[in-house]
Amino acid sequence: MNPTPDNSQSSEGSSGSDPAIESTENTEPQLVPLTALPDGRMSSSESAAMSETAETAFQQDEDSMALISEESTPLEIVAWGLKRFLDQKKIMTTSFGMEGCTLIDMCSKAIEQNDLPKLQVAWIDTGFFFPETYQLREKLEAKYSNIEIVRWSTDVSVEQQKETYGNELWKNNPNLCCHIRKVVPMKENIGGFDVWMTGLRRSQTEARAKTPVLGWDWRYQLLKFCPLATWTRAQVWQYVQQNEVPFNRLHLQNYPTVSCFHCTRPVPGSTPDSDARDGRWEGKDKDECGLHFSI
Repeated sequence: MNPTPDNSQSSEGSSGSDPAIESTENTEPQLVPLTALPDGRMSSSESAAMSETAETAFQQDEDSMALISEESTPLEIVAWGLKRFLDQKKIMTTSFGMEGCTLIDMCSKAIEQNDLPKLQVAWIDTGFFFPETYQLREKLEAKYSNIEIVRWSTDVSVEQQKETYGNELWKNNPNLCCHIRKVVPMKENIGGFDVWMTGLRRSQTEARAKTPVLGWDWRYQLLKFCPLATWTRAQVWQYVQQNEVPFNRLHLQNYPTVSCFHCTRPVPGSTPDSDARDGRWEGKDKDECGLHFSI
């Protein structure tokens, strides 16, 4: 299996490209009304017909739940979403960054308080994570019994990748490396879900600046739910401290974000509340892996 990136998915693609495979930042409409959640999966035309503006995307549903808006706290939004989408097949994905750990804690609290079923949380194991990241996963599994952490991974072993593409694909072609080890397993596993929860925040990168709390993701054809979209990194760090949320200890060693060890470097002077991705893909014109936006 030697997957290669699909150039048709580039964010710089022609206007005639299929909107169903473009990234969410370049498509319209982006938001769908929460009260119109379909029983099954929507086609692009159906989701387009359901779109609304950000101001009206959050609405009171037929069960008269409290009005939810972007001004609501992420914990309120998480609880609302888990109840509102109770009958939909949901998945949260994380690489165990501080935002993902925060969201796991919020989901666990909401599940316990509202007597809800377990939530599946998927992590994509690239085979190149720091030992501290694997240790963190074990801590999360031990702490949150109402969260089911599942592993997704590529079929391409580290050795197969080395034999096919050379010893340092992550250095010579980081986009291809991310595609093989992250994007491909994501596409292979996400298809059966209706709602995708992530820890994206608007202040993380320029591409994420317009991330809606709830939007339609054309690329994967499902609802994308980002309860932390409006928060800053400082707010995330404050929550972690106040709620004793397990986090990667590398954040205390000048790593603002943590991913694969080949492509993550410490940032001198940074602290756990630093809102920076400067340590990722050092020396490359790159700040996204391709999971959320085409690269």
